[in-house]
Amino acid sequence: MKPQKLKLSDYLLGFGFVLLMVGIATVLNDVEIILPEIAALTTGLWIYHEPGWLNQPAKIFWLPSITAIVGFGINRLPLSYAVKISLLLLIMIVLLCLFRSTLAPSFATGLLPIIVNATELSFIIAILGFTLTLMLVVSLRKLHLQHPYHATINYRVMLVFLIIALLWVLVVSLLGRPQMAAIPPVLVVFFEILQKPMYPGKMAIKQMVALTGAATIGFVAYSLLDSRLLVTLIALPLVWALLYLLQVRIPAAYAFPLLAIILPHQMFQSLPLVTLLATSYFLGAAYLYQQYIKPRLISR
Repeated sequence: MKPQKLKLSDYLLGFGFVLLMVGIATVLNDVEIILPEIAALTTGLWIYHEPGWLNQPAKIFWLPSITAIVGFGINRLPLSYAVKISLLLLIMIVLLCLFRSTLAPSFATGLLPIIVNATELSFIIAILGFTLTLMLVVSLRKLHLQHPYHATINYRVMLVFLIIALLWVLVVSLLGRPQMAAIPPVLVVFFEILQKPMYPGKMAIKQMVALTGAATIGFVAYSLLDSRLLVTLIALPLVWALLYLLQVRIPAAYAFPLLAIILPHQMFQSLPLVTLLATSYFLGAAYLYQQYIKPRLISR
């Protein structure tokens, strides 16, 4: 599917908002203010106008905020990294079912405080402030009225997501690589794919290339430039160019440059490789489920 033609003003507004976030973090010298999934949410809401994300504006603010607070709390518990990730995934699935929402970026905002070991109150303040701004702009521009959409909750999909994600956490932990347990943009895309009626192999390959390419752009940019603001300024247009060439729309891909600049050193060094492995596993699993498993379940 070719991307729709979008307004330049939407891109400028969205990218400007993300740059503002990184700029504030730079001025305050507080890396916990940089929230990669805000880039994905901004792109999906203000630029791509994703109907499934816009349908209930209030949830744009409080659902990611709740999951971020839950993740922030879990990170303070005396548990292993893998157990924290597993517990958070379980709680987030329950929350999405309870609140009848398919806002996939909520996974990323919940996982982030564990991945970067967020400990400062500024993290929570930033989540509340930036998600509130996103919601207000959506409401003021009436984007949710222009793109009506009724979210339906497929509990089977929720269970499939949880099983496949927990299996990944178990495998990487047994291999002694628990830091590979959660790559938020990949999990967001995986969750959205499971919601779709079909998933062609060609699209799976494009998305693997796009996500791995976006991670590589962030990795290379931050390796060469010792400036988070400059990396963001350069990397975001490069991600846009990559997605344009591949003819795909993946809001979560825009989170990778910001993720690269805040990851702990060990995770940063392996980001492109880990992203390739994670996309191969999750998107491959999504393809197998959509092509072979789901049709059999439906036919019963």
